[in-house]
Order: sequence, then structure tokens, then C-alpha cells
Amino acid sequence: MAKSHSAGKSTVSAPSIHPRWTESVQYVKGVGPKRAESLNELGIETMADLLMHLPRRYLDRSDMVPIAKLVPEQHVTVVGKVGMTGMLRGRMSRFEVVISDGTGELTLLWFKGWRYLEKVLKKGALIAVSGQVRYYHGLQMTHPDFEVLEDWEAGNLTHTGRIVPVYPSGAEWSRAGLTPRSMRRLIKPLVTDPDSFTDYLPSSIRDAEELPSLPWTLTNAHYPNEISDAERARDRLAFDEFFFLELTLARRRLLIDKKDEGRACDSSGHLARQLVDGLPFTLTPAQKRVIKEITGDIRSTRPMRRLLQGDVGAGKTVVAAATMALWVESGAQTALMVPTEILAEQHLHTLTRLFEPCGIQPVLMTGSIKGAERRERLEMIANGTARVIIGTHALISEGTEFHDLGMVIIDEQHRFGVAERQRIVNKGTRPDLLVMTATPIPRTLALTLYGDLDVSVLNQKPPQKGTIRTVWRTEDARDKIYAYINDAAGRGELAYIVYPLVEVSEKSDLKAATTAFKELEQRFPNRNVGLVHGRVKPRDRQAVMNDFYAGNLHILVATTVIEVGVDAPAARLMVIENAERFGLSQLHQLRGRIGRGPGESICVLMIGHGPTPIARERVEAMCQTDDGFKIAEEDLRLRGPGEFLGTRQSGLPEFTIAHLVRDAHLVEPARQAAFHILETDPDLKHPDHKLLRSEWKRRYGQRQRLLQAG
Repeated sequence: MAKSHSAGKSTVSAPSIHPRWTESVQYVKGVGPKRAESLNELGIETMADLLMHLPRRYLDRSDMVPIAKLVPEQHVTVVGKVGMTGMLRGRMSRFEVVISDGTGELTLLWFKGWRYLEKVLKKGALIAVSGQVRYYHGLQMTHPDFEVLEDWEAGNLTHTGRIVPVYPSGAEWSRAGLTPRSMRRLIKPLVTDPDSFTDYLPSSIRDAEELPSLPWTLTNAHYPNEISDAERARDRLAFDEFFFLELTLARRRLLIDKKDEGRACDSSGHLARQLVDGLPFTLTPAQKRVIKEITGDIRSTRPMRRLLQGDVGAGKTVVAAATMALWVESGAQTALMVPTEILAEQHLHTLTRLFEPCGIQPVLMTGSIKGAERRERLEMIANGTARVIIGTHALISEGTEFHDLGMVIIDEQHRFGVAERQRIVNKGTRPDLLVMTATPIPRTLALTLYGDLDVSVLNQKPPQKGTIRTVWRTEDARDKIYAYINDAAGRGELAYIVYPLVEVSEKSDLKAATTAFKELEQRFPNRNVGLVHGRVKPRDRQAVMNDFYAGNLHILVATTVIEVGVDAPAARLMVIENAERFGLSQLHQLRGRIGRGPGESICVLMIGHGPTPIARERVEAMCQTDDGFKIAEEDLRLRGPGEFLGTRQSGLPEFTIAHLVRDAHLVEPARQAAFHILETDPDLKHPDHKLLRSEWKRRYGQRQRLLQAG
């Protein structure tokens, strides 16, 4: 990062960042109880919150021009004395002020706010005004920003004559009576005496990362002399947000490691070798490497906390099964938790086949299993008869108790919250934890979501997998596509047709799966067409999937329930309707349902007429690469982290300043600084870290469960 300015050093030593840093915003001059209540509703509760509420942009009003040199359409600042003022009534009533600066006169017009203007714009007052110059019977400005000047010093200006901050505004702010102008009035006095702030970041971190001090940062984040100073100040505050998150993750990991030792898995590995030997293929070098990494973890008394990510078809399930076999051989249970029933059913199908040579029958537990069957399975889990358990959220319900849970695996982790992850871990006595995702996660996102986990990456695909060619088409090509599907079905090849909705709604013009299913049955009278979506009963849904796997269905109409876990090697063609409505990562996951057998498969992305530039960019990116990690980076860039993850339960913190795409370069240094400081001072007891600890508690006080969990 750029080196700090000499003015960036704070000379004041104080026991707190600022005497009023955590004080209610009510006591900031100009706020009071009523306005404080409005600010609280907008998430601003303390003076610190107010100062961290940064401008969304800046206006450069530092260009002060004599009236004689004004040109229409200019955006300028003018300083002059008020001469004539008056109310002009009529069809367009207005308040008019004429100012002069010795070189000429300028008329100012306002069509509202007259009473206030009459009070403050008195004849003879010196004012600065900023706005766009127009010519209509002379030079004039309409509704300019203005400031009454008591002492003519440009540095003391708030609304004009300098680079001016513009704070977020909208309906909720207007209702609270908070305009950009009023926000400037509240914040300007707080940053005019920057030396009253003491930095919470130790000088060791600031010096190592070349960060400006907190006093300089707060001043220039709101009232910079140059736009580059504002950008640098925002970078410092974005670094701080990443740093305190990584500090929380580092502390969480430290607490896990400091707890009483757990048990090490003491199996001989015979069962795992038996499982691997029964595979109809050879493991890739990447699979062997990751199994070795996980085996090293579970043979240690230090509880495993590991993230396994890989591209579509990289073989994560086989890796999970081989490591589950180690714990099963030692006499413990293993549990695999997934977000949907269809994925649980697919994992049951796959793991039953994988564990068959070992004589182990996995048990399924989902919310749709009821009555005597549910009671029987709960009993098997509680008494240890069930050794490999696969389930949905039912695994973390109060009624599910494990006999001896040695290892927990969570698939599609980003669909679960942090609390859910912890609830299943608490079902055992410090069990090992492996979280998996079939959606490759960009490094910056992985460090902020899973910074407390070790990471394993499967970056190779098994050689027996086929290739996928991706193309995009419009409605004009539909007849040709259907003809190709019909011919492919005659060759024994299966096809998916994926729709974004289940049923047509009045609010959407997207084709729906149920409607399309009926149309496709008529379009393909000599082919068997099936339908699967999230509202189909689990037994019926599994029956449809089994028919598709067996080749009894030629075409499967589906929603995104097939996004993960579905494995039909004979499926060689996929058509994704309204592909521009999906994110890249979701398109990549859907595409991964084909190409699971040898040979070439084809994915057709159907898009509507006149796609937006971003939609066009998405589908073209899909056609250019099948590398899931490259696609994930591009998806994060195009959609941002919230839409990329697709759920608020992801555990992603709500950054107010930092942005994971724009500020990606700050994540790694923030993480290294956080982990380093806890290595030397785990409890932040050193005197130099007193303010750091205080600020950390302010930011993450309500997230203490993150620190104590593990």
C-alpha cells in the first residue's frame, strides 16, 4: 500500500480511542433523542458508527470562479455578498437572491424552503454557493448548495468551496430528516480535531502495511483535500474490517486448538483400502493427496477443521467416503449433512454402492421420514447400529442423538449458517469436521468465510470423465435443438431440460417446468419424458430419478434441484432455459450433471432476445471455459459476494466499507496480520493491544459465540 503521510501520526496518548467513541450518537452535537432514534433505525448507534458511515461519493467544489468568468453549464463555486433578496409570487413562486463579488452579479433561485432562506440569507452576508450555472435573462443558479461565511477561510467550509462529501440518501433517510447536508453538519465537527483520536491498530501493523493513522484516516475519509486521500482513507478502513474478521477467525481456531485434546482415529486403514480397491477406476493424484491430508488430521488429537473444495466431477464424494471408512473402522460414527433431500438421496445411492464391499449400509435421515420408520432410524443412530448416517437438517434436530460421533461432513457448506455447522458438531465430543463445496470458492471469499479452516483443493478431474462443449442459442434455434434431442434419444443418450421456476406466476415471464413438461410430452410423443422439482414428494422424485438413471426416461425436465449430486453417466445433453437469469457458478453446477461419462456432451444455454451486456458476458464466459475456479472468480466479479453465495445464511459478514471484489488485495495482508498478532499475544493482554481489544469487542461483541464455538 502507499506510504502514510507525515500528518498521519497521532500525537495524543489516551486510554481510549476517543472519550466518546462508544457513546450514544444521541450526544453528538445536533442529534438529540429524536434524531438518534432515527439514526439507530439506520444502524448508527454510536459516534463510532457515525464516523464509519462514509460518503458514497464526493463533489469537487474547490473550483472557485469570479462571476465575470462564469460560463453557462459550468459546475462551479462562487463567493459573493448578498445584495437584493425577495419573494416573487405567481404561477412559479420562488425566492430570489442576487450576489455580487465586484466582478459581476449572479442570481440564485429556490422554489422551496423559503422561510429558512429568508432567515439565513440576509443582505450584506458573505456566502459561498455551488451549482450549475445557467443563462436566462442573466446568469443564475437554481437550488445551489450554499454556506454563510463568517470568516473567509476556504479550509473551514463544509458544503462548498472544497471537496464535499455526499452521504447515502433515500426514502428512509428523508423520513428521518437526514439529508446529505445535515449529515455533513453532524460529522464535520467530529473530524476537525483529528488528534483527539488514538489509533486502535498497533504501530507494528500500521508500519508493516504502510497504513495511515486513524486520525488522518477519519479526517480524509470525510473531508479530503484530494480525492486520492479519500481513496486511501477508505482502503485503511476496509483493511480494518477484514482485519477484525480475520482476528475473530484466528481466535476461534486458537480456542479450538487450546481445548482439551480429543481422540485420534486409530484405525489400521484396512476398511478404507477395501473401499478404494473396490472402485472401478484409479484415484487421481489430487484425490490421493487430499486423502493423505485428511488422514493426517484425523490421526491427530487436534480436531480436524478442514474445507474441501473442488471443481464439478473432481471426486469429492469418493474422498469423503474413504476418510469416513477410517472412523467407521475405529468404531465411531460418521455423519454427512446436506441441504436438500434430493442431494441426500443421491449421496445415499452413491455411498451405498461405495461401502458395499465393506459390508456397511448407510442410513438416511430426512424430514420427510415419519412415524415408525423415523423412530427406528433414530434408534439405530442413538445405539450406534447406524455407522454412516446421511441426512438434511434433520440431523441437527433435538430428537437426533448420536452414539459416538467421530466425524462430521457438511456438503454444500455455503447453504448452511455458522450456527447450524456448530449444532451438528455439538452432537459429538469434539468430532472432526470436513466441510465440502462443489462450488469453487475464490480465495478472497474462502479466507473471509472459512478463515478458521485448513483448505484442501481437488484440482484434477478423473481421466474417465468426458468433455463438455457449451454453446448459447436464442429462441430461433429451438426446433433444431429439439430435433437433436430426439436423435440423441434414439442413440440411447439422455437429456436434461432445466427451467428456473416450478410453475408460472403472474410476476414472471419465465417458462415454468410444469408447463414445459406438458408441452414436451406432446413435442416428443415417441420419447419418455419425466419431471422432477422440489415440490415432488421424495419417494416419487426418487422413482423418477431411478427411471432416468436406468434409461427408462429419455428426457428429464427439472428445476435446479438437480444442481448438485445427480450422477447419470448416460446424460449427454443439457438445455438450460433462460440461462441469463442464472449466476455463472450455478450454470457451471448445472452443466456438471452431464459429461460424467466418456465422450463429448453438449450444454445449450437458451437466452432471451436482447440480453443485457452483463447477461451476454455471463453466457460467453461459460462457453469459453469449463474451469470452475476461473468461472467462480468471474461470477464473483460480475455479481458480488451476496448473489454469488445465493443465501444470507452463508456466514458472510456484513461489511459496511470493504468489498470482497474491489478490495481483494487487502484480505491476505489483513489475515496475516491478525494471525501473527495472536501468535504472540493470544489474549491481547499486552498494553499496546488494549485499544485493539476494545475495538474488537465493539465490533464483534455480539458474535462471541464464534469465539467460544469449536
